[in-house]
Amino acid sequence: MGEAGMGQYVIRRLLMMIPVVVIVSMIAFSLLYLLPGDPALAILGSELAGDQALYAQLRAQLGLNDPLYVQYVRWLGQVLHGNLGTSVQTREPVLAMILLSIPVTAELALLSLILAIAIGLSAAVVSALRPGTALDVVVSVFSLAGLAMPVFWLGILLIYAFSIGLHLLPPTGYTPPAQGLGLNLEMMVMPALTIGTGQGAIIMRQARAALLEVLEQDYIRTARAKGVTEKAVIYRHALKNAMIPVATIIGLQVGNLLAGSVITESIFALPGVGRLIVNAIFLRDYPTAQGAVLLVAIVVLIVNFLTDIFYAYLDPRIRYA
Repeated sequence: MGEAGMGQYVIRRLLMMIPVVVIVSMIAFSLLYLLPGDPALAILGSELAGDQALYAQLRAQLGLNDPLYVQYVRWLGQVLHGNLGTSVQTREPVLAMILLSIPVTAELALLSLILAIAIGLSAAVVSALRPGTALDVVVSVFSLAGLAMPVFWLGILLIYAFSIGLHLLPPTGYTPPAQGLGLNLEMMVMPALTIGTGQGAIIMRQARAALLEVLEQDYIRTARAKGVTEKAVIYRHALKNAMIPVATIIGLQVGNLLAGSVITESIFALPGVGRLIVNAIFLRDYPTAQGAVLLVAIVVLIVNFLTDIFYAYLDPRIRYA
């Protein structure tokens, strides 16, 4: 793809993201209102919930009496000006709360992705080099188990095994890297493994299929006939070309990583964006939940956009209409 074609593709993809962001913002804003409960009652608490005058005044102050579309337009206008609103529980700016939580979720996602790639590619190479053998069957069974096991169940098993049983790792909590990198990694191992196991299984299956296809190509047989070492054939030729479809899968896993963080951060008491969303929903803190969900959706869209660009760069044979 030439530079002009790539530029047109980038512009087209950017324009396609605009209506997607608008639709996502509408869904993020509207779905929370389908949940039972009332933010005004959550703020007043059980002691003041019976004060009808105070309740009516608070609903008017929060703008909850306006039609839903009016509330959405007002909220969207604030978002476009960089204002995600104020938490109805803590009275702190939502954007500030999210920015404090992002480093935790970003670290969890990065460590999970590193583990997933390491597990997935290693297992794929081992399995693809010995198709149909007992080792291939064992790897395939473990990959299916990784896909089938729920995140919350795996997290609980890891806590039971490594914290309660072996006393090797702390069960919950978080220490910033600046306060102790070793302790930070100890606390992040199990959460990252909880998310990375399932993602590694997905990468393994895709990489194995791609490797098996590449290993049947003529240039691989030619390289072996010329006396190129098997290690060079696998890692320099086969794996490099097999990574083209795998790169797309890895990019698409970012959404699953962020979705998994919602459950994992709650299990391991990590103060990330996922846990912030869960707490905001339970407390009927609509501005916080809406702002966090919107931000997560935008991050996923940006990562998918960058993945598409990277895929087009890797494979110049692609032509986009």
